[in-house]
Amino acid sequence: MTGYGLASADHQNVKFVVEIKSLNSKFLELNLKLPKAFSDKELLLRNVCSKDIERGKVSVSINIERGEEALKGATINAALLSKYYKQLEEININLGANSSNLLQAVLNFPDVISYVDDEVSENDWMILNNTFTKALASFNLFRETEGAVLKADLELRVKNILAFFSQIEVLEPLRIPLIKARLNQFLEENVGKINVDQNRLEQELIYYIDKLDITEEKIRLRSHCDYFTDTLKSKDANGKKLGFISQEIGREINTMGAKANDAQIQQLVVGMKEELEKIKEQLLNVL
Repeated sequence: MTGYGLASADHQNVKFVVEIKSLNSKFLELNLKLPKAFSDKELLLRNVCSKDIERGKVSVSINIERGEEALKGATINAALLSKYYKQLEEININLGANSSNLLQAVLNFPDVISYVDDEVSENDWMILNNTFTKALASFNLFRETEGAVLKADLELRVKNILAFFSQIEVLEPLRIPLIKARLNQFLEENVGKINVDQNRLEQELIYYIDKLDITEEKIRLRSHCDYFTDTLKSKDANGKKLGFISQEIGREINTMGAKANDAQIQQLVVGMKEELEKIKEQLLNVL
């Protein structure tokens, strides 16, 4: 799920900055960038992130911004630069190429410029680790706040599905008499009332109506919706479980639509499907 956390600390003209960002992902994809001087702490920081974040495409950026007084110098290897420059100059003369940017090109060659490695103390690591902890706490608070909004939205979507369902419960008992009346009218118009075998008609109606019965689907749908709501209240990471429950809700809705044989009920089923799709989209943000 999405999240953002930022923390910084200043110490002896050095600023430590930690920024954590995440996007939706089914698994934890961690991209950690930190200064070379702290490269030995990478595994430790990765383990903390894996334990605390669980899921998402996460980018952790750690920077050290030094003031002028804290900057270390850089060394230019003059002999190597001169050697590279002369070789390029000879090549340019032979090729008749433009030689105006040779110095700039040579400066980018390997080992021409070497930087003094920053030395860090245990105190520097303590400051950085504390800053990282604060950024992680800010990140988690952001996700908790977003999670509360998601929970409210998911609860609303389930309530909307149950509201459509309540309308179906009102319409469903009226469906069978209407079906029976339509069949009788069709037979009277095409066969004649006197030629209709009432016993056979009743048997066929019982068989046909049994195929259209949605009693079991109604019971299971309400049960799944209640289970979904109860699972939302849990403090555990239940994103996958909620996804499975939403699939079961979808199966019952689809079956009700297939058995409906009624325009009004099918319209309500479409409304339920729309709400369920919104639920599935939001579940991508739930751990």
